[in-house]
Amino acid sequence: MASAATITAGTVTPARAAPPPAAPADERVDPMRVIAFVAMCFGMFMAFLDIQVVSASLNEIQAGLAASADEVTWVQTSYLMAEVVAIPLSGFLSRALGTRIMFAGAAAGFTVASLMCGLTSTMNQMIVWRAVQGFIGGGMVPTVFAAAYTIFPRSKQPVVTPIIGLVATLAPTIGPTVGGYLTDLASWHWLFFINIVPGIVVTIAAATLIDFDKPNLALFERFDWVGLIFMALFLGALEYVLEDGPRYDWFEDETVFTAAVISACSAVIFFARVLTARQPIVDLRAFSDRNFAVGSMFSFVLGIGLYGLTYLYPIYLAQIRGFNALMIGQTLFISGATMFLTAPLVGRLMTKVDARWMLAFGFAVVALSNWQMTYLTKDWEFWQLFVPQLLRGFGMMFAIVPITNISLGTLAPERLKNASGLFNLTRNLGGAVGLAGLNTVLDKRIDLHLARLHDSITWARRPVMEALTGFAARMPGSNADNMALKQLFLFVRQQGTVMAFADVFLMLCLLFGGFACLVVLLRRPPKVGAAADAH
Repeated sequence: MASAATITAGTVTPARAAPPPAAPADERVDPMRVIAFVAMCFGMFMAFLDIQVVSASLNEIQAGLAASADEVTWVQTSYLMAEVVAIPLSGFLSRALGTRIMFAGAAAGFTVASLMCGLTSTMNQMIVWRAVQGFIGGGMVPTVFAAAYTIFPRSKQPVVTPIIGLVATLAPTIGPTVGGYLTDLASWHWLFFINIVPGIVVTIAAATLIDFDKPNLALFERFDWVGLIFMALFLGALEYVLEDGPRYDWFEDETVFTAAVISACSAVIFFARVLTARQPIVDLRAFSDRNFAVGSMFSFVLGIGLYGLTYLYPIYLAQIRGFNALMIGQTLFISGATMFLTAPLVGRLMTKVDARWMLAFGFAVVALSNWQMTYLTKDWEFWQLFVPQLLRGFGMMFAIVPITNISLGTLAPERLKNASGLFNLTRNLGGAVGLAGLNTVLDKRIDLHLARLHDSITWARRPVMEALTGFAARMPGSNADNMALKQLFLFVRQQGTVMAFADVFLMLCLLFGGFACLVVLLRRPPKVGAAADAH
């Protein structure tokens, strides 16, 4: 007890309480690095946001640039094509240039490209600058994932991983909401101008605060230019096929077929280079780790859900309900708000629950959300969509945080930068494949349901005659019968489209439900925050 008190002349004087033990050196994080990481997260948020920020405002952009319906889709397609090329390349550039030069340069370029997108007056200019924006933005995203595991010790991951997950899921989810508000309050130009001030701040912060690593310019001496060219042709042409294939009936269109051939041939040459080059542009050895390989499959499916659902909801609200950009944005706000509120809970649970079961739970909840959407009708709006969106946001947050930790948390530090690019690429490719697949299934199911409904509409059926009589009673003039017939066929098409939407949601339900059962293929990762608990 001598350590607890000092005994002097018969009196006992309590000793001062010992100061709490200092955190081990390897557990402390430089506050400047934390600020730098936060700035990087803002940069990643901008890059993710700009994928979907235009989705609710394409009609306004089309009118402003005097573009056709086919041309305006390239506002998104050009961004995604360039981004999928940049994401795997980012690992090499980050190692060669260092994180500071790489990220600061990307943030500055993204800001300039955003300004030019807002100033464009023709569709050709918009396509060029959106491609530049997507390529540069794609370089920022994997760098943040790699930095998180480089800067922070494992005991800090319960805080850091949910932040990354929140940004990665929240930004594309609220993209239509932000876009709708900006377009309604100002104009579509502000979809891009909104990036300028944050972009300048992120650029300055990255250039002055990032000191995680050093450049290795010697890597450029052995840079695989052949691999880069064929990787760009492979991924760029593949993205084009996935984006425009559903619109032009896939290989029936000569351009889509040519792009598919270019992608396939380039893929063969690219993978041959990856396996034989002295310094391949992309290192695929990370896939030898089972958790990374299986985790990338889960990331692919997450991309289908993340981008596919963000696409389906606005399409339904615009085509069936006739909502404008602002109304669509307000309706879709629930998922984003749910993700934001769920992130702290997920972070806490990461220290207590096996990440595999959290992942299974997240996928099951997303499956339940899609199951509820199979009861969709032509009259659903905010309150009918409230619970499905609530569950969607809740499940997505529970899925993306553990899968990030499972896939990247056990890799060696020297593999993180490259593996982070591959991991993010799988999610974006999942989104591209998902959008193409969902569009194709939606079109095919609409045709099927319309054929069945048209077969059932005959003059001998009493409900058909009652519907025609009801429509005719509301039509003025002598042409009421013809107008009623036209109204009936519009009603039938609307019903067939709603039934097709329900089929697509059922397909997504089965996909996520099936993958929830596949977590048994994953090895149990080390418990996050173990070091912190030990103190």
